[in-house]
Amino acid sequence: MESVSIRGLLERVTYASAENGYSVWRVRVAGMPDLVTAVGYSVSRTPGEELELTGDWSTHPKYGRQFRFNECKSLLPSSVEGIKRYLGSGLVKGVGPKMAGRIAERFGERTFDVLDEHPELLREIKGISGRLLDSIVQAWEAQKEVRTVMYFLQSNGVSPNFAAKIYAEYGNDAVETVRENPYRLAADIFGIGFLTADKVAMTMGVESDSPMRLDAGVLHVLSELTNDGHVYAPRDLLRSKASELLHSDSGPVDEAITRSIQSGNTVCDRLRSPDDGPAFDAIYLPPYHTAERKSAERLAELLEAELIFPDGRGTPDPEQVSSWVRGSMAIELAPNQKKALEMTLSSKVSIITGGPGTGKTTLIRAIVGLYEMRGLRVLLAAPTGRAAKRMAEATGHEAKTIHRMLEYNGKMGGFAHNAENPLACDLLIVDEASMIDTLLLYHLLRAVPRSAMLIFVGDIHQLPSVGPGNVLKDLITSGKLPVAELNKIFRQAQQSSIVLNAHRVNKGVVPVEGGGGGSLRDFFIIEQDDPDKCVDAILTLVKERIPTRFGLDPVSDIQVLCPMNKGSLGVGNLNIALQRELNPNPLPKIERGSRSFKAGDKIMQTRNNYDKDIFNGDIGFVKYVDREAGLVTADIDGREITFQSEELDELTHAYAVSIHKSQGSEYPAVVIPIHTQHYMLLQRNLLYTGITRGKELVVLVGSPKALYIAVKNDRTKLRYTYLGERLKDYLRG
Repeated sequence: MESVSIRGLLERVTYASAENGYSVWRVRVAGMPDLVTAVGYSVSRTPGEELELTGDWSTHPKYGRQFRFNECKSLLPSSVEGIKRYLGSGLVKGVGPKMAGRIAERFGERTFDVLDEHPELLREIKGISGRLLDSIVQAWEAQKEVRTVMYFLQSNGVSPNFAAKIYAEYGNDAVETVRENPYRLAADIFGIGFLTADKVAMTMGVESDSPMRLDAGVLHVLSELTNDGHVYAPRDLLRSKASELLHSDSGPVDEAITRSIQSGNTVCDRLRSPDDGPAFDAIYLPPYHTAERKSAERLAELLEAELIFPDGRGTPDPEQVSSWVRGSMAIELAPNQKKALEMTLSSKVSIITGGPGTGKTTLIRAIVGLYEMRGLRVLLAAPTGRAAKRMAEATGHEAKTIHRMLEYNGKMGGFAHNAENPLACDLLIVDEASMIDTLLLYHLLRAVPRSAMLIFVGDIHQLPSVGPGNVLKDLITSGKLPVAELNKIFRQAQQSSIVLNAHRVNKGVVPVEGGGGGSLRDFFIIEQDDPDKCVDAILTLVKERIPTRFGLDPVSDIQVLCPMNKGSLGVGNLNIALQRELNPNPLPKIERGSRSFKAGDKIMQTRNNYDKDIFNGDIGFVKYVDREAGLVTADIDGREITFQSEELDELTHAYAVSIHKSQGSEYPAVVIPIHTQHYMLLQRNLLYTGITRGKELVVLVGSPKALYIAVKNDRTKLRYTYLGERLKDYLRG
């Protein structure tokens, strides 16, 4: 079938995948009475753009007539409506949707010429004072370079949104920089991946076997592997995956790997196989190689340091300590807790691990109380704000996130506390240690004074960190650190079916419905094989049934936790459905891609932003939306944080989040969809982690078959790490 072209105004972005660019748009095409549904793959587009789409018409069995495009060109809008939407998109600071409408209505198709040649005519517009005019003129002048970049990039398949970001990164050198190496876009611009940069490069005429392309592809694959949790990649694996991505023979790709090592973009370390296999080349991104090597080195130094209590009173007698804890704190330690306490008092670095209800928190309280009684300095920390808050509430002692404890300094470009400026403490206890990734461990260990004692507390059966590494597991399996495992479920915890079912899952036994010690049941399983009916059940549970029966707020108290992001029961689709049900009011909103943000929305930060002192996984609630200024203000951990429109890529809705992202958090109620469409991620530790996030109520919704598969699948996903082996090497002999 011969391709056809249509031209129209982008009215609405119905869907846009951040992963592969698949988009569903509603486009107003001249001569057609209804909006056209256009589907295809594209970089992000802004409502108000005029588009020229090339493709063909088709009829979807469910959604009807569609235009499937394979080529998309963006043009400056020529219609009044297009100009209005374009100017009001946030492109020009000081011009919001209302002001953009007045300007476009007054000057029509001459608007851009007026802004370029006769900006003084804007004084004819009601509401534009001399000061605002100066602001608009300055903003429009600043956009001239952006427009130059935009024209260049649009001809190579990049949207105005990214043009502004590219200009902000490269300034007046943007066009020259992109022409010289378009693959820098993937490394430097948040939201642009390798595939988008590769399309730009191909459009610009870069050959498929260009060394520049092969080098960029190798780095992209290695970065993607670290995003999957690996600290390094065996050279053979890296070569294979890069060859597949680049559609290239292994020889040229291997040469690209060698070039990356020679240039310092990667590090090659010859490692000994832990299972006595042949040695192999491990390829690291430099920060991860440094972090893994230095972390093992620092741990060895701490373990070998002399054990001295700074108060000069020597190591406490365990029996006397237990007696003091009983008398002063009214805490009766169980035998395994006493052994764990003795271990922590006789080791510079130690690990306490155990599942829910096994007394980890009680033991921490006892240790903190003992140190404070002796006048010693104690610091408590956890990887996330919610985990730190829970730790503080449970112990009565201040606790901070690791990032805030180390005090990131933007001017220095690093943490204020480090090897030269260590933390002022005699004891540091770090909770939720399973969440610590390789880089965070490195920065933490650099700041621990040699004289201090360090205790990691965590649950080895939970998922590993979102970031690269498998720190807690590696430290335990190295055999070089003393480990106390608490495995007795205390009587009070036995009243909770959530706790009992978590331990059932951990043992490979399918959970069962049951009630806790109170009058209401706390664990439910709703069986439903049909995915669409599962979605309906979840919406009803969150909006009506749980709030009515348990008196919980559907937005702040109930959290939907998903095994994966994709699919009808994934994070993306459920967030759309839950936002529609829980925040339906036609409030002022700001659109960003397929997402819209309005007051009352539950949101999550998706990357570390040290300037704002917020971090990946932090959850908050939108308080205000200023469409005119393009601002969203959210309450995150009790602080008001304001986001510019271009910063909204860092936010996502959090009515539903992945189980991985929920680590370290605890919610009054959790609802977990579990279905065979999640097949690739149905694992025991995933389900276990999700269940242990619920404090008062857990509801599983989905297929009994999927639940059985998850419980029986105890094969954890392999992560390429070498921390444990390095620690063995440093302490060998």
